[in-house]
Amino acid sequence: MIVPRIGVYSLVIISSIWVLSSMSDSLRFDIESGHTKCISEDIKSNSLTVGKYSVINPNDGQPLPEFHKITVRVTSSYGNSYHEASKVGAGEFGFTAVEAGDYLTCFSAEEHKPATTLTVEFDWRTGIAAKDWTGVAKKGSVEVMELELKKLYDSVIAIQEEMYYLREREEEMQDLNRATNSRMGWLSLLSLLVCLSVAGIQVWHLKTFFEKKKLI
Repeated sequence: MIVPRIGVYSLVIISSIWVLSSMSDSLRFDIESGHTKCISEDIKSNSLTVGKYSVINPNDGQPLPEFHKITVRVTSSYGNSYHEASKVGAGEFGFTAVEAGDYLTCFSAEEHKPATTLTVEFDWRTGIAAKDWTGVAKKGSVEVMELELKKLYDSVIAIQEEMYYLREREEEMQDLNRATNSRMGWLSLLSLLVCLSVAGIQVWHLKTFFEKKKLI
């Protein structure tokens, strides 16, 4: 199968954006007490993902207030739970995705009167961005150049896997388009037959009416 050159370049650009986006900085957001905020991440199957979260202490040097604790839950698009923590000020999770799709990390703040606002810092990384390169260098005594080459190699592998994934999605969309076009064709034929049948019945009815009136 020959892939058009433009299509390959497009896939490479999209894949590169995906790899770079997986290396984004941590996210900081606010939650009001009694409310829930969810963050979604599209993760492929067999991809490593890690996350770290913490509630920013409004009073430096003092313990985190009890009403600043949150409940965190990570679920897949199929409803399977991968991490759950209740009434915590900080935590982390890590797992290898078994199923592909959108994963949700939901943060819930406890009800409190008067209402207060919690600030949460969240760092979520997937794929090659989830690997601890510093740990790899320390454990293997890897030189800087060798470490950079290993990073580049894993980046290329991630781009290749993303290209295969996009190609599979494209084939699925083509199959869906063909099935839709086929159904629309049959629906158009059925509509034409119904219209012809109605027209025939109308002609027969008018002919019978005029014959009874002896107009023809």
